[in-house]
Amino acid sequence: MMQRMPPWTAIALAASLLAGGAHAFGDKPVRLIVPAPPGGTIDVFARIISDQLAQEIRQPVIVENRPGAGGAIAVKHMLSQPADGSTLLVTVTNILTEVPHVLKVGFDPMKDVRPVAQMARSVMLFIASPQFPARDGAEAIAYVKAHPGTLSFASYSQGTASQYAGAILNRRAHLDMEHVAFPGSAPALAQVMGNQIPLMFDGSVTSKPLIAGGKVRLLAVAYKSRLPDYPQVPTLAELGYPEVDFSNWSGVFASAQTPRPLLEKIHGALARVNARKAVRERYAGTGFEPVEGDRSLEQMSTDLRTEFDRNAEIVRNFDIRLN
Repeated sequence: MMQRMPPWTAIALAASLLAGGAHAFGDKPVRLIVPAPPGGTIDVFARIISDQLAQEIRQPVIVENRPGAGGAIAVKHMLSQPADGSTLLVTVTNILTEVPHVLKVGFDPMKDVRPVAQMARSVMLFIASPQFPARDGAEAIAYVKAHPGTLSFASYSQGTASQYAGAILNRRAHLDMEHVAFPGSAPALAQVMGNQIPLMFDGSVTSKPLIAGGKVRLLAVAYKSRLPDYPQVPTLAELGYPEVDFSNWSGVFASAQTPRPLLEKIHGALARVNARKAVRERYAGTGFEPVEGDRSLEQMSTDLRTEFDRNAEIVRNFDIRLN
């Protein structure tokens, strides 16, 4: 029969894990795996925190883009590495709470991955190409209705809120927009800016500079409330479509096999990074909203489960499928 470990032994083991050079923030660079190509919302977020994390832990921090398969390539790569905190996943939660409902991802997002830092939030915007004749959300919906079978909307990946939002609007407004998926925001936005695809639901972070530069037009906010950056722009809820309400939090995730002391160490370092003035200023400049307060590991897991369950219901209720 196995004997229980005495409390003092458990404490000593935890201390050794925290201090061990072969574990989290030891003697090798930290790799932040990003499940999207350069230029997208997740990539922008990863690069905001990477240099500050490097300063915090006094070690190199490398951002590594591994897009594809709705984020599964990046997640599975992270899970294939030693669970010692040296390889972490940086993502918006849609990769874990949206995509697995419509794609076979090869991992269980509720069992194989643990959130270690909830840091910022981005919301969904309904945008159009500058050449699109409608000036706002109400006009856009009326225009699509008046031109059945001719219009499409882009998304930054199949199985994400970028697709969900369009599918819900199609159903609720009795539209027939065709969904065209792309591997990330940047290639989708290129098509919208070029007017090859007139409409898109995109994250506020990647759309913000394009809206400011007149390269895309903001039609409506796909969130529960208006945004401080665009106080004059109504929400889709105000237009009669309250189900089109999407936001995701961005954070850092680790393998669920990572020892608890290492998870706590990573959590603490990232909490200090998120509290830095430089990080919050960059959030404000790019369209992210900082997550206030320090959520515990258990609270973050609960938040992730809540979001996962909500999206499962959306997929069922709106019969969202791959193209």
